[in-house]
Amino acid sequence: MPLTAGIVGLPNVGKSTLFNAITKSQVEAANYPFATIKPNIKIVEVPDERVDKLSTLFKPRKTIKTTFEFTDIAGLVKGASKGEGLGNQFLGNIREVDAIVHVVRCFENSSIVHVENTIDPIRDIEIVNLELALADLETVNNRLSKVERKALTTKEKDAVREFEMLKKLKVALEEGKMARRIEFSPEEKEILKNYQLLTAKPVIYVANVSEDDVANLDNCQYYLKVKEFAEKENNQVVGITAQMEEEISALDEESRELFLSDLGLNRSGLDEIILKTYSVLNLCTFFTVGEDEVRAWTFTKGMKAPECAGIIHTDFKKGFIRAEIYKYEDLMTYGSELALKEAGKIRVEGKEYLCQDGDIMFIRFNV
Repeated sequence: MPLTAGIVGLPNVGKSTLFNAITKSQVEAANYPFATIKPNIKIVEVPDERVDKLSTLFKPRKTIKTTFEFTDIAGLVKGASKGEGLGNQFLGNIREVDAIVHVVRCFENSSIVHVENTIDPIRDIEIVNLELALADLETVNNRLSKVERKALTTKEKDAVREFEMLKKLKVALEEGKMARRIEFSPEEKEILKNYQLLTAKPVIYVANVSEDDVANLDNCQYYLKVKEFAEKENNQVVGITAQMEEEISALDEESRELFLSDLGLNRSGLDEIILKTYSVLNLCTFFTVGEDEVRAWTFTKGMKAPECAGIIHTDFKKGFIRAEIYKYEDLMTYGSELALKEAGKIRVEGKEYLCQDGDIMFIRFNV
């Protein structure tokens, strides 16, 4: 099951255009609010040149990259938390995703209607954030009413801990603070997972700028405002031109690289979004290689070798004995597994080994 990111924002900021580009699909991107009613969902590959180079080296019958699921969620408006603009349905869609990609309009164009009539990216961000916070506040208040009596009468340890946490969360949300910016203990974080809070999800801001600004973002005042806002929240921002990204996505690989090179860019804005979404969730990649298959696998930073083995197959975790591991960078330096072995670069690791991004693994197991 791939991890998911939801593309959100006010109506007509470029969400569906961005979604078209990410997935090379064609969903409706009309110039009026609520053109997107049901969420469009597509699975995309995570761009990783390491997989391509491993495939070139091993010449496998099959090559499989890691994937990510993007959901295009209809535009939020003021009052969404109270049901305005089909808001409850849209907020429900956001609850299902792992991370939020928040698209913000940072360009002037009189022919494209803005739901608030003027261009002000910080105001737009705060409208969406407020609606998410109000929706979370409702969730917290509902839970508080159920937990309070139990916490005060039975003094049960778990109920008291949850009650105290909910009170702290309620105060923060009423002050307009996002749940992801609140300090929680490990125990509180476990409780939080049950609520699916919108403001607890990691977020990336995507500034949709004009074509004139995309090659020199430091000259775009709208982008700089979003960047400053994101940095205060310890979040990341990516500057793109959604319309141009949609056009780039339709090109073949060679034409795409030439186009980006002419703009002075190393990778497309879309690749940047996918990679940053991957990273904000603390995701990493390990590889399995061979003549049959070269494959990238997604794991969460901090997972041990048996847990990563279990991603491949549950039997690998159950019967884990050891893992033979070497680094992707070492393989590129030495050129073959035989040369790595002769250089002593292939290690044997046990159950306590913390897997690292770029590990190439061979699992020994017995069930």
